[in-house]
Amino acid sequence: MVLRSAATRFFTMACFCMALVQSPALARDMVSINGSIVNMRSGPGTRSDVLWELKRGYPLQVLKRKGSWLQVRDFENDKGWVARALTNRTPHYIVKAPVANMRSGPGTRYRIVGKSERYDLLRTRATRGDWVRVERLDDGVKGWVAKRLLWGW
Repeated sequence: MVLRSAATRFFTMACFCMALVQSPALARDMVSINGSIVNMRSGPGTRSDVLWELKRGYPLQVLKRKGSWLQVRDFENDKGWVARALTNRTPHYIVKAPVANMRSGPGTRYRIVGKSERYDLLRTRATRGDWVRVERLDDGVKGWVAKRLLWGW
């Protein structure tokens, strides 16, 4: 009986830990681009090839750290390296849907105040349930967008 109880406790704890690691809301270490344009590179260092140029606010998930460099991935699962000094913890989202309605409140019953398109960068202002109040970086339009249409934090 004691063995079974200890095994059960171990299994329960292991499941909890796995859920914690796999839960995006709890486990993701996120950063966003702080410079106006930052190079994502193939390796940690300025001699590595440039893969992409990322704009201010672009959200990234941190996968690994190596010295002053971060290995990151974006919402399309592209991976690369960015200099840690060129990132910050200011929360942003990127639109992953073809079009996302921006609404006057957190729900579909609120009027549409704008539309954002795939790859638009949005500064996070507030969250309420499955909705996020955002500000579009290119023109300052503010509104609420359903989280399922976005990637970031």
